[in-house]
Amino acid sequence: MNNLKRVIVDYKKLTPEVLKLLVEKYPDGYGDNDIINFKNHKGESIEAVEVSTEDTKYLVKISSKLEYTMANFDDTEESGIPEPMDKLPDSEFSDSEEE
Repeated sequence: MNNLKRVIVDYKKLTPEVLKLLVEKYPDGYGDNDIINFKNHKGESIEAVEVSTEDTKYLVKISSKLEYTMANFDDTEESGIPEPMDKLPDSEFSDSEEE
């Protein structure tokens, strides 16, 4: 039985560790086969990609900001600080959700 904690998260709430896992799992970006579609508790359709740690399975909501953040991760990896997100366009999602 799978006892992993399951978390739905927007890119704004990503920790550097989870972002690094995403970039490692999808080094060339994610494709259609990597996308999981589901409805959230509000009945809204959500698209996400999955990445797991030892104790948690994350479903990271897909947005243009996620793609931008992943693409620019290598530029910020040395400093460990992602580019400020206030320079990016507003997201359609804002809060983390737990399943």
